[in-house]
Amino acid sequence: MSVPAIPTSVQTPPDRRAERQLAIVTTAARLFASKGYANCEMESVAIEHGVAKGTLYLYFKSKQELFCACVDHGMRSLQEAVQTGAATQSEPFDRISAAILAYLLFFEQHPEQVELLIQERAFFSDRPKPTYFTYREQSRERWRTVWSELVAAGSIRANVSVDQILDFIGNLVYGTMFTNHFLGRSAEEQHAVIMDIFYNGVKNELHRPKD
Repeated sequence: MSVPAIPTSVQTPPDRRAERQLAIVTTAARLFASKGYANCEMESVAIEHGVAKGTLYLYFKSKQELFCACVDHGMRSLQEAVQTGAATQSEPFDRISAAILAYLLFFEQHPEQVELLIQERAFFSDRPKPTYFTYREQSRERWRTVWSELVAAGSIRANVSVDQILDFIGNLVYGTMFTNHFLGRSAEEQHAVIMDIFYNGVKNELHRPKD
């Protein structure tokens, strides 16, 4: 009488399984970024990772699921990096500055994540919302609180809404991330430029409108 196989989820302890999934995702993210989604097959990932192709299917049902896991992990890591950066400062404006720097540094240190975002849009444009914006929306309320406190304290212009500020900053760093990636610009240098213009504007003091 044959003995039924034990489900993989039971065979492998949860922590160990999570470790293996993360290791596969790390390998796959690098390959998807370099080869492109269309040219990166599960077999390529298996060979690069040093496991049998069938092993990958114990963790991910398809190439699309593996790709989405790569993007999802990248965006979760981005949010963690930004939160960690912001937590190093106590003053609101310093927290915002540290968060922007952490954001730009993350993509500079993980260029494969930029490529994955581009590929997600190219191959899965029918998705309701790109993963990046899903995570951005989730973090919006946290930053809404920070900016609302600055408005209440009179630290910034009262005629600019918090939503306008969040959209402006979000779109600014998003565009800067891509520019840095394509042109090889320094995250720290771009951060310095952004914060200088953000704090000081572009008009000469003599030409600023009077209150």
